[in-house]
Amino acid sequence: MDVVLPPIMISSGLMPTGPLMKSLIHISNEVASVEKLPFSQFRNISTMIRRIKFLSFLFEDIRETNSPLPPSSLLCLTELFSVIQRVKLLIQRCKGGSSLWGLIQTEFLSNQFHALVKEMGGALDILPLNLLNLSTDTREQVELLRKQAKRVDLLVDPQELQRREELLQIMASNNQKNSRNKGFVDFVKVKEVFSCIGLRSPLDYEEEISKLEAEAEKQAGTGGLIVISNINNLISLLTYSKSVIFIDRHREEIKENFKQLSASLNRNQDVSSSSQSILSNIPDEFRCPISLDLMKDPVIVASGHTYDRNSIAQWINSGHHTCPKSGKRLIHRALIPNYALKSLVHQWCQDNNVPLIENSTSSSSKFERSSSKSKLSEKATEHISATKAAMDAVKMTAEFLVGKLAMGSPEIQRQAAYELRLLAKTGMDNRRIIAEAGAIPFLVTLLSSTDPRIQENAVTALLNLSIFDNNKLLIMAAGSIDSIINVLESGKTMEARENAAATIFSLSIISDCRVTIGTRPRAFSALVGLLREGTATGKKDAASALFNLSVYNANKASVVFAGAVPLLIELLMDDKTGITDDALALLVLLSGCSEGLEEIRQSRILMPMVIDLLRFGSTKGKENLITLLLGLCKDGGEEVARCLLINPRCIPSLQSLSSDGSLKARRKADALVRLLNRCCSQSHNPVA
Repeated sequence: MDVVLPPIMISSGLMPTGPLMKSLIHISNEVASVEKLPFSQFRNISTMIRRIKFLSFLFEDIRETNSPLPPSSLLCLTELFSVIQRVKLLIQRCKGGSSLWGLIQTEFLSNQFHALVKEMGGALDILPLNLLNLSTDTREQVELLRKQAKRVDLLVDPQELQRREELLQIMASNNQKNSRNKGFVDFVKVKEVFSCIGLRSPLDYEEEISKLEAEAEKQAGTGGLIVISNINNLISLLTYSKSVIFIDRHREEIKENFKQLSASLNRNQDVSSSSQSILSNIPDEFRCPISLDLMKDPVIVASGHTYDRNSIAQWINSGHHTCPKSGKRLIHRALIPNYALKSLVHQWCQDNNVPLIENSTSSSSKFERSSSKSKLSEKATEHISATKAAMDAVKMTAEFLVGKLAMGSPEIQRQAAYELRLLAKTGMDNRRIIAEAGAIPFLVTLLSSTDPRIQENAVTALLNLSIFDNNKLLIMAAGSIDSIINVLESGKTMEARENAAATIFSLSIISDCRVTIGTRPRAFSALVGLLREGTATGKKDAASALFNLSVYNANKASVVFAGAVPLLIELLMDDKTGITDDALALLVLLSGCSEGLEEIRQSRILMPMVIDLLRFGSTKGKENLITLLLGLCKDGGEEVARCLLINPRCIPSLQSLSSDGSLKARRKADALVRLLNRCCSQSHNPVA
């Protein structure tokens, strides 16, 4: 908490020093007690703290004299307070801000510390030491500090400059435009540089990313395009590096497994020194069924068969919608990378000295021409390079993580699923890129994992990916519904069950998905189960999913048969869950089918709640309640109408709503009052 200096009135006489000295000693002690100095500006901060400790001795001596000070001393001390306050803020900025951004700005920050030292020296110049009753040691320390401040040079730590240059080189490597060199980053060097500035664990990386994102928001609109671009590049580098560095410990183990598997496949083959002879001995498993050539980039189509990407892409682009091998219609056109086979192919090529160079096809020539045009226009589009670099980093990260999902051990899969979960949490581009990298089928497979963390990370990653509308169809096409329902029914953790419900809610925004999910009665039973057993968040997710599904008329009866109505009525007065409005909205939808209407009418606890909900409910809740009551009172709802008329607070509440409620509530309240009036006039006096 910053200490605010009390206002000081300067006059020609002597003045009391109590408030000023108390503030100076307090803020000096705050600065002097700073611990765990950051890597960035370590030397400047430690030197500044030592100077302020010397000043604190001066302030203590002045306070102990307990005598008034001349105005010139007060001016000097007031200026010193201002300097120390700015020193404190600058140190807090270095400690609490991004370490990487601090490293990039090392010269700028060093200049700020240098300017503050000069200001400190200027304030000490006007301090009349001969008029102050100070100890000899304190006087000598102040004199020494004043002389040092006058001749102090700008201090830019050479070690920080070296680390900054290394960081800039890493950023340049990460942002290379050449597709053949893209991603060629020395992660041993990356780890060394990051470790030197205190980034040693996944949590450190996540915190640093959050700090950089906060810095980007602060700089938006003021820092300029180059500053924002540099921060975005740092975020991309951190995200990619985090994925590689902390999963890379298993790389050698996986590589060894591939070598053994590849050796077993090629045990009986004779390897010739002739390139033509080697190519003629390509294992059948590595040949594309279309071109019969070696699959350099194998992908899986919807039928489950694997082809080389170029061959199957030409097949699909020529207008075919079936699998060449099986003849089955492709329910989607997504090409899912077959990472396991691709690794085996690459290992075989490496063992047999076969270069992994694409054949010279018209499509590749077209791509090369396009690349040339892109290079010619780079200068004209420099302002979008940061965004492109960020997307490239996300793409590399996603492909790397999907590879780990496909062929990693359970521990690697757990970490990869968690990283994808985080990556898909923000940004529609991230969600699109992850899906294009082929993550969805592997995540769906992991829903059946017996490892609670893997299952939870997989379903949450799918939830985040489903926010992008195109991914909803891909998730459905991957045959995910039954697996998601299984997690919803009996997930290993409550969070997994709740996120499964949220995924169904997200998917059911699409009308075709509502129909598909509606053919699984287990979905409704599982959602009602979560509505009963879940946390407040889980109950809200379940109610929202049931609402979306009930928009499709054929699903309403299924929701009723699953036992939703009694539970929803009970939840109307459950303040802890906070889903009264959601429950009312769903009851209104369910009253649109005969089964739902009849079950709501038979409830014995609904009517006693109605008056309180009419009086104290939210605006939206009141609108839904009036709509529900209108439906219950019409077409054979005389019993409900009589229950309302018996309650003496019902009609006043309705009349109040018809005059003070929202437009929709007023209109429906008037209609309900007229309906009750007709009902009452048949046996008693009409409603006033």
